[in-house]
Amino acid sequence: MSTQSKRIVRAYLLLFVLLAALSFLSLAVGSVRVSAADILVALGGKDGTDMTRHILFDIRLPRMLAALILGGALSVSGFLLQTFFSNPIAGPFVLGISSGAKLAVSIFMILFLGQGLIMNSWVMIGAAFLGAMASMGFVLAVSKKLPQMSMLVVSGIMIGYICSAATDFIVTFADDSNIVNLHNWSMGSFSGISIDGVKICLLVTATALVCSMLLSKAMGAYQLGEVYARNMGVNIKRFRIELILLSSILSATVTAFAGPVSFVGIAVPHMIKQLFKTAKPIVVIPGCFLGGAVFCLFSDLLARTLFSPTELSISSVTAVFGAPVVIAMMIKRVKR
Repeated sequence: MSTQSKRIVRAYLLLFVLLAALSFLSLAVGSVRVSAADILVALGGKDGTDMTRHILFDIRLPRMLAALILGGALSVSGFLLQTFFSNPIAGPFVLGISSGAKLAVSIFMILFLGQGLIMNSWVMIGAAFLGAMASMGFVLAVSKKLPQMSMLVVSGIMIGYICSAATDFIVTFADDSNIVNLHNWSMGSFSGISIDGVKICLLVTATALVCSMLLSKAMGAYQLGEVYARNMGVNIKRFRIELILLSSILSATVTAFAGPVSFVGIAVPHMIKQLFKTAKPIVVIPGCFLGGAVFCLFSDLLARTLFSPTELSISSVTAVFGAPVVIAMMIKRVKR
């Protein structure tokens, strides 16, 4: 086994160990601590106390699974965007894609709640996807006029401000009860997701992840240059559309269920590539999913325990750990 292969195996083992440890801590730690024995009894299907089963199966297990799945989805979405733009600074939050999805979900949420209706999970994902695609369309239009990545990032930030202003304008005319629901969702959190919602997240994310893996060979060729990819038989136009759709679906799913989550899509792919010392998509895509899951499980654990019983928004925690990684990455890029 080569040195590179050994490094990849060790990196995957590290990610799996961290994932298992954080998953266990997410179930055990909280305002009410649950012992390891009680967790094993409940998860094993044996009799446990009603309170323990309620805490685990109705609150902590869905939240843990949501952080795992959606964190992985957001990280993979960021890697796909970085491949598309050939730049490590690209990400769904920085480019304003998450903000567009947030605006669309806010509009649908106000309309549905105003009519006394309840939005189901598929409607939220559809609304977020429409908003993400609209923002992505604007970013693509800007990228054709302004090829510099710095201007593209500035444009993405402007999209975020515009969408936030539009969301605030919509909230102004909403009922008080609707404002509370919208505010809680827009802060970003993995809480409140039911096990049925987790199943939908898993279905959408797994499908997009499999499709991304099927594109790994084309992505590897595309990383070596558009001309090289075309010579290798890659249909560039179709390939770009597929990347856009997959990244938008993944980021839309995250926004629909957890609200806007910042910096995961930029920081985690960069850290994973540094960990594996390779950018091969067939290696990095699963690594990004595991890394995003670990990052979000850790951030969610801090968000709900650091100042318990007060809970922080997930974006506040991910920004604290993700922003320094992005700054260091930009400094390193400038030095090169």
